[in-house]
Amino acid sequence: MSQPDVMDDRSLNGNILIVDDKADNLRLLSRMLGQRGYEVRSAISGSAALMAVRALPPDLILLDINMPAMNGYQVCEELKACEQTGAIPIIFLSALSDTADKVKAFRIGGADYITKPFQVEEVLARVENQLTLRQMQLKLQRSNQKLMQEVQQRKRAQDILQDSEAALRQRTQEMEAALEELRLTQMQLVQSEKMSSLGQLVAGVAHEINNPINFIHGNLRPARDYAEHLLMLIQAYQKSAPTPPELQAQMDSIDLDFVKQDLPQLLESMQVGIDRIMGIIRSLRTFSRLDEADIKTVDLHDGLDSTLMILSNRLKQEDNSDGVEIVKCYGDLPRVECYPGQLNQVFMNILTNALDAIEDENSQRLAQGRSPQLGQITISTRITEAQTVQISILDNGPGMPDSVQQRLFDPFFTTKPIGRGTGLGMSISYRIITERHRGTLSCTSTLGQGTEFVITIPLQQSQSQPQSLTMHGREEAGLSPEPC
Repeated sequence: MSQPDVMDDRSLNGNILIVDDKADNLRLLSRMLGQRGYEVRSAISGSAALMAVRALPPDLILLDINMPAMNGYQVCEELKACEQTGAIPIIFLSALSDTADKVKAFRIGGADYITKPFQVEEVLARVENQLTLRQMQLKLQRSNQKLMQEVQQRKRAQDILQDSEAALRQRTQEMEAALEELRLTQMQLVQSEKMSSLGQLVAGVAHEINNPINFIHGNLRPARDYAEHLLMLIQAYQKSAPTPPELQAQMDSIDLDFVKQDLPQLLESMQVGIDRIMGIIRSLRTFSRLDEADIKTVDLHDGLDSTLMILSNRLKQEDNSDGVEIVKCYGDLPRVECYPGQLNQVFMNILTNALDAIEDENSQRLAQGRSPQLGQITISTRITEAQTVQISILDNGPGMPDSVQQRLFDPFFTTKPIGRGTGLGMSISYRIITERHRGTLSCTSTLGQGTEFVITIPLQQSQSQPQSLTMHGREEAGLSPEPC
């Protein structure tokens, strides 16, 4: 007969506990099982059996039923009720052969039942069978435990991998955000340098032009007075004395009557031209605000008008278009505390975008053989109930789809061809209004009807407001105008 596999480190063929109150039965079973290589222990009562099991749990128990004080059924019930001993197989040994006794033995947890007097081969076969089952059960438990450990290890490894992937994704997102911020900062620095250079150019041009213009402007009125006096003198001379023929011939050759009529008009035209040049210089200085580096209290209408003056060449009627009409609906605004140079940049960006949209729409209409429409930009200002200033710039251009509106203020987003815009104009305008002026900048657009930008800023700015865009006043506007 083949021997069962190793049960544990204590015996090659298993540890068996025999419980019987008859010493003869104990000696017989011990000798019989010992000869087969089993490690055998014995207990003469139920209480002794429980103590032996707690001291060293066996691999199998042969348990007599009829014992004094504590019978086999009671011992079995107590062992099965304990988590540490509940899995130990129990073979009942009894002279009771009634079916009810056998059923009770199996019901309370018995693994097998041998009736007395027992046959040696039958006992050995049943013992080997139960030990084999026990061995398989233990192997299955160990396999299950190992499998559970592997599952837990894999789960932990998967959790670690997921955490690592999440951390990597987060790190990647942070790096992408940092690179985008770096890119935006670099572009802002470049644009700020361009604006600084533009400011220096404007300052130089204004200075160089302003001096001779002031010289001309200052001397033009005396020159006009001198001309009037000379003409009056000539007229008085003609009345008081006859004109010699040689002088009359010279007067006819220069058409003196025409000169007397045209010279005052010529001087008046020069005065208009000088006034126009001085107005342009004032508009340039108002737009760039070179002398207002910090927060100032200004008239916003001056900033709007100076921006329109800068763009006046694009508002005039051209050969292939009807031009753009500006409608001003200015409210009664008090002076507003703001960064005027930056606000002028926002006005420039929005107005430039509106003009680009109208011009592109008219170009498409001409390409399709249709007549261009009259472009119109309406600028409205008012004080709200919340004591904020609201500036609305409405155009009758082609409008924008929702997909463009959703990304309108994103850095580097542009619908323009390469070379016509960097996609920074509206992004920086948004930051100027929201961060520098603690206001709002919103856009409402409908395809085929036009676009409206609404700027809302408080009348006064907090002195503790962080200056997030620039560090120096001459770069306060941040950037030169860029269409979105």
